[in-house]
Amino acid sequence: MTESPASKLPSPKERRRLRESGSLTQAQVAAQVGVRRATVRAWERGRSAPGGQEGEAYARLLAALAEPTAAQGVAGQASPGKHPPGAGALPSALTAAQAFDALYAFCAPALVRQAYLLTGRRELARESVERAFQLAWQRWPEVARDRDPAGWVRAIAYECALSPWHRFRPRYRSPEPPPVDPADRALLNALLQLPPSYRRTLVLYDGVGLDLPETAAETEASTPAAAGRLTHARQVVAAHVPALADPAVLHRRLAELASSERLLAAKPTAVRACGERRNVFWTRAAIAFTVTIIGATTLTLRSAPTHYEPPIAPAQAVHGVPPPAAMGPLSRQELALRARLHRQEANGPERLMPVAR
Repeated sequence: MTESPASKLPSPKERRRLRESGSLTQAQVAAQVGVRRATVRAWERGRSAPGGQEGEAYARLLAALAEPTAAQGVAGQASPGKHPPGAGALPSALTAAQAFDALYAFCAPALVRQAYLLTGRRELARESVERAFQLAWQRWPEVARDRDPAGWVRAIAYECALSPWHRFRPRYRSPEPPPVDPADRALLNALLQLPPSYRRTLVLYDGVGLDLPETAAETEASTPAAAGRLTHARQVVAAHVPALADPAVLHRRLAELASSERLLAAKPTAVRACGERRNVFWTRAAIAFTVTIIGATTLTLRSAPTHYEPPIAPAQAVHGVPPPAAMGPLSRQELALRARLHRQEANGPERLMPVAR
């Protein structure tokens, strides 16, 4: 009698490791096996044992993930949840450019779709993802050693997409054309009614497929706060679109909405070149600013006085000085003297002698 695949399941801890090595989320595994995400979570925690046809499908999926070639094929078809092929830090056998291109090819298409769910703008979604990868290339040694490079880039892309400064840019002041499908348009309008933090929590949990602690860590919130945001976001979406009250239906509709738009990311070589140009520009700007500061400081030192000069006291009014007396009329003796002087020669006497009285 042949042994069924379900009887050869690995341990619960190994099940999760295999899933993460194939870059699959619990929601993606549940969709392939045909069960709920909570069921996959229970299988990975050892709370329940797989059985029946679902258990056999789950065993075949794990066996495929255990083979390196098959794992890479599964990872290439899945949207990035947590890790690129080969969970953890990127392999050191590749060059920096090759490792960056592999991460970009794996994450960028799905990140552009996720950013579109956050912003409702196609060009802004593409720009945010490219900006995130440009920063990743500038800090590549740090990103390459990170245990979750895809999560590092995703967090930066979400921050860029949800930045409040975009509202002041002229190109983003007018709304973009909405989706053609009325159902997609209603779902997108419901998402945009949410505050940015609630929208991000909903996309991470119901769109990407992260669990609640991972969603809380990426949104920099506590687990209860993330749960509250998720509950409120689901209620708002269900109030606008009652058919999306079921989380499984909401997860499927988010994937369909993101996939229905034509969202293309740039080539990794172009992103790397743009990141290098930005790096050169800011390096030159920093050097020019430093040279300007040094020149201004040198000019100040050269033109500054070398000794102390006391300040000049301000002018003050002097009081108590008598006004000058005006010249009055001449006396008789003074008039006679003036007449006698006028009658003499112009040069006057050659010598005047004082006369004693």
